[in-house]
Amino acid sequence: MPIKIDTQLPAFKVLQKEAVPLITERDAIRQDIRPLQIALLNLMPEKATTETQIARLLGQSPIQIELTLIRPESHQSKTTHSDHLETFYRPWSAVRKQKFDGLVITGAPVEKIAFEEVFYWKELEGIFHWSSENVTECLDICWGAQAALWHFHQVPKHLRGAKLFGIYSQNVVVRDAPLLRGINDAFACPVSRYTEVRRDDLPSSLKVLVASPATGICMVEDAANHRTYFMNHLEYDSNTLATEYNRDREKGLPTALPANYFPNDDPNATVVNRWRSTAHLLFRNWIDRIYANTPFDWVFPTR
Repeated sequence: MPIKIDTQLPAFKVLQKEAVPLITERDAIRQDIRPLQIALLNLMPEKATTETQIARLLGQSPIQIELTLIRPESHQSKTTHSDHLETFYRPWSAVRKQKFDGLVITGAPVEKIAFEEVFYWKELEGIFHWSSENVTECLDICWGAQAALWHFHQVPKHLRGAKLFGIYSQNVVVRDAPLLRGINDAFACPVSRYTEVRRDDLPSSLKVLVASPATGICMVEDAANHRTYFMNHLEYDSNTLATEYNRDREKGLPTALPANYFPNDDPNATVVNRWRSTAHLLFRNWIDRIYANTPFDWVFPTR
Protein backbone atom coordinates (compact mmCIF):
# COMPACT_ATOMS: atom_id res chain seq x y z
CA MET A 1 0.00 0.00 0.00
CA PRO A 2 1.22 3.54 -0.67
CA ILE A 3 2.15 6.51 1.45
CA LYS A 4 0.03 9.64 1.35
CA ILE A 5 1.96 12.92 1.28
CA ASP A 6 1.15 16.35 -0.10
CA THR A 7 1.45 16.25 -3.90
CA GLN A 8 3.15 19.67 -3.80
CA LEU A 9 5.87 18.50 -1.40
CA PRO A 10 9.23 18.26 -3.25
CA ALA A 11 9.56 14.69 -2.01
CA PHE A 12 6.46 13.68 -4.00
CA LYS A 13 8.09 14.15 -7.42
CA VAL A 14 11.34 12.55 -6.28
CA LEU A 15 9.60 9.45 -4.93
CA GLN A 16 7.29 9.29 -7.93
CA LYS A 17 10.34 9.01 -10.22
CA GLU A 18 11.69 6.24 -8.00
CA ALA A 19 8.39 4.33 -8.32
CA VAL A 20 7.76 4.51 -4.55
CA PRO A 21 4.03 3.79 -4.05
CA LEU A 22 2.21 7.10 -3.52
CA ILE A 23 -1.46 7.97 -3.15
CA THR A 24 -3.47 11.15 -3.50
CA GLU A 25 -6.19 12.39 -1.16
CA ARG A 26 -8.85 11.58 -3.75
CA ASP A 27 -7.75 7.95 -4.07
CA ALA A 28 -7.13 7.50 -0.34
CA ILE A 29 -10.68 8.33 0.71
CA ARG A 30 -12.05 5.69 -1.67
CA GLN A 31 -10.27 2.91 0.24
CA ASP A 32 -12.25 1.44 3.12
CA ILE A 33 -9.33 1.25 5.54
CA ARG A 34 -7.78 3.41 8.21
CA PRO A 35 -4.27 4.45 7.17
CA LEU A 36 -1.59 4.51 9.81
CA GLN A 37 -0.95 8.04 11.02
CA ILE A 38 2.81 8.63 11.20
CA ALA A 39 4.31 11.93 12.29
CA LEU A 40 7.81 13.15 11.45
CA LEU A 41 9.43 15.69 13.76
CA ASN A 42 12.15 16.92 11.43
CA LEU A 43 15.02 18.66 13.24
CA MET A 44 17.56 18.25 10.43
CA PRO A 45 18.75 21.42 8.66
CA GLU A 46 18.04 20.25 5.07
CA LYS A 47 14.42 19.43 5.73
CA ALA A 48 13.36 18.59 2.17
CA THR A 49 16.16 16.02 1.93
CA THR A 50 15.21 14.35 5.22
CA GLU A 51 11.50 14.36 4.34
CA THR A 52 12.30 12.44 1.17
CA GLN A 53 14.57 9.95 2.94
CA ILE A 54 12.03 9.08 5.63
CA ALA A 55 9.03 9.07 3.27
CA ARG A 56 10.88 6.75 0.90
CA LEU A 57 11.34 4.16 3.66
CA LEU A 58 7.81 4.49 5.03
CA GLY A 59 6.36 4.28 1.51
CA GLN A 60 7.58 0.74 0.90
CA SER A 61 5.31 -0.72 3.56
CA PRO A 62 2.31 -2.83 2.45
CA ILE A 63 0.15 -0.69 4.76
CA GLN A 64 -1.28 2.68 3.74
CA ILE A 65 0.43 5.50 5.64
CA GLU A 66 -0.45 9.15 6.04
CA LEU A 67 2.59 11.28 6.90
CA THR A 68 2.29 14.46 8.97
CA LEU A 69 5.29 16.79 9.12
CA ILE A 70 5.76 18.52 12.48
CA ARG A 71 8.05 21.34 13.57
CA PRO A 72 8.78 22.81 17.00
CA GLU A 73 7.60 26.41 17.13
CA SER A 74 10.65 27.55 19.09
CA HIS A 75 12.99 26.34 16.32
CA GLN A 76 13.61 28.79 13.47
CA SER A 77 15.30 27.01 10.57
CA LYS A 78 18.12 28.90 8.87
CA THR A 79 18.46 26.50 5.96
CA THR A 80 14.85 25.81 4.94
CA HIS A 81 12.69 28.59 3.48
CA SER A 82 9.87 29.74 5.72
CA ASP A 83 7.35 29.22 2.89
CA HIS A 84 8.20 25.51 2.83
CA LEU A 85 7.69 25.22 6.57
CA GLU A 86 4.45 27.17 6.57
CA THR A 87 3.05 25.19 3.64
CA PHE A 88 3.98 21.64 4.58
CA TYR A 89 4.63 21.58 8.33
CA ARG A 90 2.30 21.82 11.28
CA PRO A 91 3.51 23.31 14.56
CA TRP A 92 3.43 20.86 17.45
CA SER A 93 0.77 22.96 19.21
CA ALA A 94 -1.58 22.24 16.29
CA VAL A 95 -1.29 18.44 16.65
CA ARG A 96 -0.72 17.96 20.38
CA LYS A 97 -4.36 16.96 20.90
CA GLN A 98 -4.10 14.26 18.23
CA LYS A 99 -2.98 10.66 18.56
CA PHE A 100 -0.52 9.06 16.15
CA ASP A 101 0.34 5.46 15.44
CA GLY A 102 4.01 6.29 14.98
CA LEU A 103 6.45 9.16 15.44
CA VAL A 104 9.93 9.57 13.94
CA ILE A 105 12.23 12.15 15.55
CA THR A 106 15.34 12.96 13.53
CA GLY A 107 18.81 14.01 14.51
CA ALA A 108 19.91 17.64 14.75
CA PRO A 109 23.25 19.48 14.36
CA VAL A 110 23.41 20.41 18.06
CA GLU A 111 25.11 17.39 19.57
CA LYS A 112 28.08 19.36 21.00
CA ILE A 113 25.66 21.51 23.01
CA ALA A 114 24.32 20.42 26.41
CA PHE A 115 20.73 19.23 26.06
CA GLU A 116 19.28 21.92 28.31
CA GLU A 117 21.13 24.61 26.35
CA VAL A 118 19.45 23.74 23.04
CA PHE A 119 17.05 26.64 22.57
CA TYR A 120 14.04 24.43 21.79
CA TRP A 121 14.79 21.89 24.56
CA LYS A 122 11.78 22.75 26.72
CA GLU A 123 9.43 22.32 23.80
CA LEU A 124 11.13 19.04 22.84
CA GLU A 125 10.66 17.76 26.39
CA GLY A 126 6.98 18.56 26.02
CA ILE A 127 6.90 16.58 22.78
CA PHE A 128 8.61 13.62 24.47
CA HIS A 129 6.03 13.69 27.28
CA TRP A 130 3.16 14.03 24.80
CA SER A 131 4.46 11.16 22.65
CA SER A 132 4.49 8.81 25.65
CA GLU A 133 0.72 9.20 26.00
CA ASN A 134 -0.39 9.81 22.41
CA VAL A 135 1.84 7.71 20.12
CA THR A 136 1.92 3.93 19.81
CA GLU A 137 5.58 3.57 18.75
CA CYS A 138 8.43 6.10 18.49
CA LEU A 139 11.64 5.87 16.49
CA ASP A 140 14.33 8.34 17.61
CA ILE A 141 17.35 8.83 15.34
CA CYS A 142 20.92 10.00 16.16
CA TRP A 143 20.74 13.17 18.31
CA GLY A 144 16.99 12.61 18.63
CA ALA A 145 17.81 9.23 20.21
CA GLN A 146 20.39 10.76 22.53
CA ALA A 147 17.94 13.48 23.56
CA ALA A 148 15.18 10.96 24.27
CA LEU A 149 17.54 8.78 26.31
CA TRP A 150 18.50 11.81 28.38
CA HIS A 151 14.87 12.85 28.87
CA PHE A 152 13.52 9.43 29.82
CA HIS A 153 16.53 7.85 31.56
CA GLN A 154 19.13 10.58 32.20
CA VAL A 155 21.62 8.71 29.99
CA PRO A 156 24.44 11.15 29.13
CA LYS A 157 26.15 11.64 25.79
CA HIS A 158 29.94 11.73 25.63
CA LEU A 159 32.03 13.86 23.28
CA ARG A 160 34.52 11.79 21.29
CA GLY A 161 38.02 12.90 20.43
CA ALA A 162 37.23 12.80 16.71
CA LYS A 163 34.08 12.62 14.62
CA LEU A 164 32.75 9.17 13.76
CA PHE A 165 32.24 9.55 10.04
CA GLY A 166 31.78 6.86 7.41
CA ILE A 167 30.26 3.44 6.77
CA TYR A 168 30.79 1.01 9.63
CA SER A 169 29.75 -2.59 10.15
CA GLN A 170 27.12 -3.08 12.87
CA ASN A 171 26.59 -6.40 14.64
CA VAL A 172 23.18 -7.73 15.60
CA VAL A 173 23.28 -8.55 19.32
CA VAL A 174 19.73 -9.91 19.77
CA ARG A 175 19.08 -12.04 16.72
CA ASP A 176 15.46 -12.88 17.52
CA ALA A 177 14.38 -9.24 17.98
CA PRO A 178 11.24 -8.63 15.86
CA LEU A 179 12.57 -5.28 14.65
CA LEU A 180 15.56 -7.08 13.12
CA ARG A 181 13.58 -9.78 11.33
CA GLY A 182 15.26 -10.58 7.99
CA ILE A 183 18.28 -8.36 8.67
CA ASN A 184 21.76 -9.85 8.33
CA ASP A 185 23.81 -10.62 11.44
CA ALA A 186 26.11 -7.76 10.42
CA PHE A 187 25.23 -4.84 8.19
CA ALA A 188 26.80 -1.64 6.86
CA CYS A 189 25.47 1.64 8.24
CA PRO A 190 26.28 5.34 7.74
CA VAL A 191 27.60 7.04 10.87
CA SER A 192 28.05 10.80 11.32
CA ARG A 193 28.41 12.12 14.86
CA TYR A 194 30.78 13.67 17.37
CA THR A 195 29.22 12.07 20.45
CA GLU A 196 28.25 8.65 21.72
CA VAL A 197 26.08 6.91 24.28
CA ARG A 198 27.87 4.24 26.29
CA ARG A 199 26.48 0.84 27.22
CA ASP A 200 27.57 1.17 30.86
CA ASP A 201 25.31 4.23 31.26
CA LEU A 202 22.16 2.41 30.15
CA PRO A 203 19.66 1.21 32.77
CA SER A 204 18.92 -2.50 32.85
CA SER A 205 15.42 -1.89 31.46
CA LEU A 206 16.90 -1.03 28.06
CA LYS A 207 18.02 -3.70 25.60
CA VAL A 208 20.91 -3.17 23.16
CA LEU A 209 19.89 -4.79 19.86
CA VAL A 210 22.77 -3.69 17.60
CA ALA A 211 26.30 -2.49 18.36
CA SER A 212 29.74 -2.10 16.80
CA PRO A 213 33.27 -2.39 18.23
CA ALA A 214 34.21 0.71 16.23
CA THR A 215 31.20 2.97 16.78
CA GLY A 216 29.58 1.63 19.94
CA ILE A 217 25.84 1.28 20.53
CA CYS A 218 23.72 1.50 17.40
CA MET A 219 20.18 0.42 18.31
CA VAL A 220 18.45 0.21 21.69
CA GLU A 221 14.93 -0.96 22.53
CA ASP A 222 12.92 0.72 25.30
CA ALA A 223 9.91 -1.58 25.61
CA ALA A 224 8.38 0.23 28.59
CA ASN A 225 8.24 3.53 26.70
CA HIS A 226 7.46 1.98 23.29
CA ARG A 227 10.56 3.61 21.80
CA THR A 228 13.47 2.53 19.63
CA TYR A 229 16.70 4.55 19.74
CA PHE A 230 18.85 4.36 16.59
CA MET A 231 22.17 6.20 16.90
CA ASN A 232 23.18 6.20 13.24
CA HIS A 233 21.68 6.98 9.83
CA LEU A 234 20.27 4.11 7.77
CA GLU A 235 17.95 6.66 6.13
CA TYR A 236 20.88 8.44 4.43
CA ASP A 237 21.07 8.60 0.64
CA SER A 238 24.11 7.26 -1.21
CA ASN A 239 25.63 10.74 -1.51
CA THR A 240 24.73 12.16 1.93
CA LEU A 241 28.13 11.60 3.52
CA ALA A 242 29.82 13.05 0.42
CA THR A 243 27.64 16.15 0.74
CA GLU A 244 28.57 16.48 4.43
CA TYR A 245 32.27 15.99 3.62
CA ASN A 246 32.28 18.69 0.92
CA ARG A 247 30.22 21.07 3.10
CA ASP A 248 32.65 20.79 6.01
CA ARG A 249 35.66 21.26 3.74
CA GLU A 250 34.11 24.41 2.28
CA LYS A 251 33.68 25.71 5.83
CA GLY A 252 37.36 25.09 6.51
CA LEU A 253 36.67 22.43 9.13
CA PRO A 254 39.27 19.70 9.69
CA THR A 255 37.46 16.89 7.91
CA ALA A 256 38.81 13.41 7.22
CA LEU A 257 37.47 11.30 4.39
CA PRO A 258 34.45 9.26 5.54
CA ALA A 259 35.76 5.81 6.39
CA ASN A 260 34.88 2.83 4.18
CA TYR A 261 32.81 5.07 1.91
CA PHE A 262 34.49 6.26 -1.30
CA PRO A 263 35.86 3.39 -3.42
CA ASN A 264 39.65 3.43 -2.99
CA ASP A 265 39.17 6.60 -0.89
CA ASP A 266 38.67 8.54 -4.11
CA PRO A 267 36.18 11.41 -3.49
CA ASN A 268 35.40 11.47 -7.21
CA ALA A 269 34.42 7.80 -7.35
CA THR A 270 30.78 6.67 -7.41
CA VAL A 271 29.63 5.50 -4.00
CA VAL A 272 28.15 2.00 -3.76
CA ASN A 273 25.15 1.93 -1.41
CA ARG A 274 25.49 -1.07 0.97
CA TRP A 275 22.79 -0.19 3.51
CA ARG A 276 19.62 0.47 1.48
CA SER A 277 18.03 -2.97 1.90
CA THR A 278 18.68 -2.95 5.67
CA ALA A 279 17.00 0.45 5.97
CA HIS A 280 13.90 -0.79 4.15
CA LEU A 281 13.70 -3.94 6.28
CA LEU A 282 14.08 -2.05 9.53
CA PHE A 283 11.36 0.48 8.70
CA ARG A 284 9.06 -2.25 7.42
CA ASN A 285 9.52 -4.20 10.67
CA TRP A 286 8.82 -1.03 12.64
CA ILE A 287 5.61 -0.43 10.68
CA ASP A 288 4.58 -4.07 11.17
CA ARG A 289 5.02 -3.63 14.93
CA ILE A 290 2.87 -0.51 14.89
CA TYR A 291 0.17 -2.22 12.84
CA ALA A 292 0.09 -5.16 15.27
CA ASN A 293 -0.15 -2.98 18.39
CA THR A 294 -2.05 0.19 17.52
CA PRO A 295 -5.81 0.20 18.18
CA PHE A 296 -8.17 0.84 15.31
CA ASP A 297 -10.20 3.39 17.25
CA TRP A 298 -7.16 5.17 18.75
CA VAL A 299 -8.32 4.60 22.33
CA PHE A 300 -4.80 4.11 23.63
CA PRO A 301 -4.17 2.14 26.82
CA THR A 302 -2.85 4.03 29.83
CA ARG A 303 0.91 3.65 30.26
